[in-house]
Amino acid sequence: MKVKLWGTRGSLATPGPGTIRYGGNTSCVSVEGENGTLLVLDAGTGIRALGRSLPPDLKRVNILLTHLHMDHIEGLPFFAPLRRQGVEVQICGPASTTRSLRKRLLRYLSPPLFPVSLRELVSDVQFNELPSGTFEIDEFSVSAQLVIHYNPTVGFRIQGPQATMTYLPDHEPALGGLSFRSNKEWVSGYALGRDVDLLIHDAQYTRQEYQTRYGYGHSTIDHAFQFAELTGAAHLVPFHHDPDHDDDFLDQMISQKVAEMEPDFQVTPGKEGAVFDLGKGIS
Repeated sequence: MKVKLWGTRGSLATPGPGTIRYGGNTSCVSVEGENGTLLVLDAGTGIRALGRSLPPDLKRVNILLTHLHMDHIEGLPFFAPLRRQGVEVQICGPASTTRSLRKRLLRYLSPPLFPVSLRELVSDVQFNELPSGTFEIDEFSVSAQLVIHYNPTVGFRIQGPQATMTYLPDHEPALGGLSFRSNKEWVSGYALGRDVDLLIHDAQYTRQEYQTRYGYGHSTIDHAFQFAELTGAAHLVPFHHDPDHDDDFLDQMISQKVAEMEPDFQVTPGKEGAVFDLGKGIS
């Protein structure tokens, strides 16, 4: 299983000289299986570069959306395979009690918010509303579960033949307070993250910032480390970086937390372009 980070920023794309190392694109991660199965986790602005990198003979791609906030879908209409005839694009996302996934996405993928409507795309686009539970996509077993974040939001646990990874980019497991570290069964996302090889987790705020952002649906760097410890993850990737946190700030924030906590799991800062070849290391 090869995991690559194409966009690691949260809330708003922030290109510029201060975000060169961590990247300025919003959330997008690819997961490639040994048999060529391709999963795309979220469709932030990072999905554009991913789409341009894919081979022209690609036949199928599966896009799994955690939720429909703009920073997780704004790159979708710029995904090159959507403009290729003969490509099957499966778009999966959380169900809603009000509108179908297709109708909710069309509010963005149509004028006046976007000049090209979905019906003008030449690929074979299909929409699937995710159940809470486990389903199969070729060689992968994917578990989806509702987690604490505004509007219907799910996290993903992806099991391959030799490794498992969990993706929780927008997540506030500490909401509710004191039971976060003591009662595992009550912690949002615990079942998804338990004993995984790689955990990609929201780490948007510092402890001080969180005091005025409690209930916003995001975690502090402390919460990300605590969640990794609680779940027994082998490797943590802090993710969904705040648009106000530049490269130097993130270096300091993450290194200080590692020095303070001395975790028994590996920590790799979430940077655009990082590749995790599970079972083989990082490149």
